[in-house]
Amino acid sequence: MEVAADSSRFSYILELLKRDRVAIKGIERELICPACKELFTHPLILPCQHNVCHKCVKEILFAFEDSFADGGSESSNQSSPRIRISASSMDRIDRISRSGRKRNSLTPRSTLFPCPGCQRDIDLGERGINGLFRNFTLETIVERYRQAARAAIAIMCDFCKPPPQESTKSCMDCSASYCNECFKIHHPWGTLKAQHEYVGPTTNFRPKILMCPEHEMERVNMYCEICRRPVCHLCKLGGCHANHRVTTMSTAYKTLKEKLSKDIEYLISKESQVKAHITQLDLLLKETECNSERAKQEASQSFEKLYHVLEEKKSAALRAIETSKNIRLEKLQTQVEEYQGLLENNGLVGYAQEVLKETDPSCFVQTAKQLHVRIQKATESLKTFRPAAETTFEDFVVDIAKQEDILGDLSFHSNGLEIPEINEEQSRMYNQALISWECPGKTDSADIYVLEYHKLNREEENVTWQKTEVCGKSKVVSDLDDDSSYAFRVRGYKGSICSPWSREVILRTPPAPVFSFLFDDKCGYNNEHLQLNPRRTSVESRAGFPLLLGSERLQVGCYTTLDYIIGDTGIAKGKHFWAFRVEAYSYLVKVGVVPSNKIQKLFHSTHDVTSPRYEQDSGHDSGSEDAFFDSSQPCTLVTLGMKKFFIPTTPAALKDPASRILPLPSCLGICLDCDRGRVGFYDAGRMKCLYECEVDCSGIMYPAFALMGGAAVHLEEAATAKYREYNDDI
Repeated sequence: MEVAADSSRFSYILELLKRDRVAIKGIERELICPACKELFTHPLILPCQHNVCHKCVKEILFAFEDSFADGGSESSNQSSPRIRISASSMDRIDRISRSGRKRNSLTPRSTLFPCPGCQRDIDLGERGINGLFRNFTLETIVERYRQAARAAIAIMCDFCKPPPQESTKSCMDCSASYCNECFKIHHPWGTLKAQHEYVGPTTNFRPKILMCPEHEMERVNMYCEICRRPVCHLCKLGGCHANHRVTTMSTAYKTLKEKLSKDIEYLISKESQVKAHITQLDLLLKETECNSERAKQEASQSFEKLYHVLEEKKSAALRAIETSKNIRLEKLQTQVEEYQGLLENNGLVGYAQEVLKETDPSCFVQTAKQLHVRIQKATESLKTFRPAAETTFEDFVVDIAKQEDILGDLSFHSNGLEIPEINEEQSRMYNQALISWECPGKTDSADIYVLEYHKLNREEENVTWQKTEVCGKSKVVSDLDDDSSYAFRVRGYKGSICSPWSREVILRTPPAPVFSFLFDDKCGYNNEHLQLNPRRTSVESRAGFPLLLGSERLQVGCYTTLDYIIGDTGIAKGKHFWAFRVEAYSYLVKVGVVPSNKIQKLFHSTHDVTSPRYEQDSGHDSGSEDAFFDSSQPCTLVTLGMKKFFIPTTPAALKDPASRILPLPSCLGICLDCDRGRVGFYDAGRMKCLYECEVDCSGIMYPAFALMGGAAVHLEEAATAKYREYNDDI
């Protein structure tokens, strides 16, 4: 039973140690001294609020003072704070730390300390190291970390005879650890030691009361808000904190703890944001690794090209020298052989001597004539001796002075990539987003572009950019949410070099899914007045001869009729959006929706006559501009024309005509919500609603258009991957 209990207790202790290790592992970097890069040992709080080991402070001060004494020589070794110093030098360190470095005889003594945390010289004041507080809280955390790192290594009793036993408690007053037997011996009942405070085994002994370093017998009980450090009442009364604003220790404790708790809670609440940043940084690390490898590869390839060029030049030069050498040697060798022939009994002379032995005059003359010419040439060559070839190769000296200068200046050039700019005129948002960009300069264009985009959401603080690589200068982005704003940006890449990001452009998606249709060329289509293109995406009203014949039959005071055309597809339910463009020269265009049960009435209505006494947008024929939209009309339309958008009058709307006239957008949109019974008219370029009203959606709804005189309407085409190519061809 005892073995089982011990095993269970041991397992429980191991589990606790594991938890402590996991909790403490993440804060290890906060427990490292910036000077020695090891865990803090008796850390001191500097005036700049950084912590440094007590021993490191002494060693840095010694090295710092030594550098002044040596005139800043390299032997001071400031880069290594943990300097091995002899025991005889410790007195000097303590003397420096107590007295400080004197600036001059008239100024107070002061010690300057180069803080390894903020890299600034910190004034420690007249008391030097002795004026610094020891950070007991940090020391306790470090001790917990050490214990977690040591895992199950026990703390032994300080008073047992060898071999020592494992300690069971530590006395904070005696600053020692005891086993059960030794604790009873040294803390007997009925004595003052029996009242000492004891805790579990530890090596971190901290005083119960924090004393003032300047007034060693005084307890700190106030907090200086100016110097941000605890002080005693003597510091406030006559010390250097006399004129400073102080508060009670309990108030400072409460205030600082509340602030720290709130800040910690805020950071914990932003954990997802921190993780997103970490993920982004991880991606940047990987991208940096990839780009560095790519840059190395490109640099190697560049130098390989240079090597290849130099090798070719080297081979060509060596071949030229070798060829010239062979030619020269051949000439000189021939000349040597010729001169050797001039020697007695050798070559030409020997041959001539043999010819002289000929006694037959005819034969002699026949041979001697040619021989005599050769002898004369040899004689002349002796008089004007000149080598047949030069021995120097001055013509083959390679001048590399300029190339040396160029190679000496060889370095990484600036990326030279222009920052791409998103062309907002060519970019558009419809059923999909078509994003186009261009580069201001024509040189050093990028090999590939990266387009990033994300949805704008005020509630989301973590911005996650979606990325896509593009070989050209345009991209169609799909799967975007309706009635949402998106930010787009682009950058160029050329090998491992990338340009800065372009300016972000914000585009808004349509308020509803895009509804596709064509103009109906059958139902009510008047081909005498209207003209459709072959694809039925554009309709044009021409004021031609048929219109003149029609106007001849009209009564005096009537101008002309409206020619209607509808879409070939109807809408029964849901919310839909479509867009179109009206030519700027258009005189009068009406756009809107018509229910299926009123289409016949639309094409045969006598109210389609535009006259001074009757307006389609009027509720009566008084001719008053105050008239509002009449529900008896067969369809819901708004009026466009002469580069203006006319908002229909309603009882709630302003009656001033000028307030109802807006500039005509380059692209208009209509959003029909059958479920709510409302129709809205939009500036499709900015996706801004210009006018909205109720509509009867009892039947199937069709897009409706009416034109008069010279006018044209073009349906907006869906953005596809081939849309950009089609427009470029046009």
